[in-house]
Amino acid sequence: MRKEECMSTVSSARELEPLRRLTARVGGDLRLTQASTGNTSMKLDGVLWIKASGKWMADALDEDILIPLNLAELKRDCLPRNLDPAVRYPGASVETAMHAVLPHPVVLHVHCVNTIAWAVRNDAPLELERQLDGLRWHWLPYVASGLPLAREIAGAVAARPGTDLFVLGNHGLVLGGDDCKAVEDLLNEVERRLAIWPREAHPADYTALAELAHNSPWDLPDDDEIHALGTDAISQSLLSEGLLYPCQAIFSSCRTSQFFRAIPCPLAGDQWQEQYHSRPFLIVEGRGVVVGRAMTPAESAMLSGLARVVQRIRAVTRLRYLTEAEVAGSSNVIATRYRELANQRRSAIS
Repeated sequence: MRKEECMSTVSSARELEPLRRLTARVGGDLRLTQASTGNTSMKLDGVLWIKASGKWMADALDEDILIPLNLAELKRDCLPRNLDPAVRYPGASVETAMHAVLPHPVVLHVHCVNTIAWAVRNDAPLELERQLDGLRWHWLPYVASGLPLAREIAGAVAARPGTDLFVLGNHGLVLGGDDCKAVEDLLNEVERRLAIWPREAHPADYTALAELAHNSPWDLPDDDEIHALGTDAISQSLLSEGLLYPCQAIFSSCRTSQFFRAIPCPLAGDQWQEQYHSRPFLIVEGRGVVVGRAMTPAESAMLSGLARVVQRIRAVTRLRYLTEAEVAGSSNVIATRYRELANQRRSAIS
């Protein structure tokens, strides 16, 4: 490596340190991102440094999760030709195209549970007008990740230059700024404005759940908040109607709400293990949740996030569920690769 290249590498590492720290802080907060969802990027000297697909933001300080892509090449060879960078470049984030079209030096995309609780509402655009008044924000109805989302954001930026906050219907947040501090300050302000106090769910029936798990392929989840999916009747009602956002389909391998519907607590002698053996988890009505012993960290994080979202939605709220076509679109080849890479985290531990 030439001296100039060595100096450039050292300089990039130093300039990327704020991004790594921001990424780790956001990734370590279950209210902001779950599993390998969410991504960050920084544009430096014609290079787009972006979180790689399947990597966990929480690992940003412990692993090399950022990959460099030639920004001019992305804009010249990929986007005009309708070629998704996530397909052309191995390991590239599914949202690389979105990061490329945004003009901001630093971009952050997160799946905040507070934001999602607003973004799945039928009246979200109207309600958010009040909540986000004074901010340079834009609402985008649900659109699939990848090139479709990038095109919509590019159009919004062209129509409303200066926009640095995008609320994505049934999805999450995208924020841009001149540096990491500006982006984090904006994120904190949005979180303050959209904060929803979660409902208090009934405690889990650990005795009943332990009996179900005994000598079975099931176990109790590590995160106790997941049990609200089984002990809170409002959450059960909300989830029985459909899927609220793509991560439910991507990380549960389920295209319907079937897996998220509570089952009655099995009685002794029931053939429930055979009946539900294909499910990665069981929401047990009035008792809590048991999870498959083979459940991956990604699936567990998805359940944790889901529980936090629905605990922030009122029973009377009219919701906008994903259509069958939208759910199918989130289960394409890119989403499958995304899920597989997400499950690699800490695989050596198991």
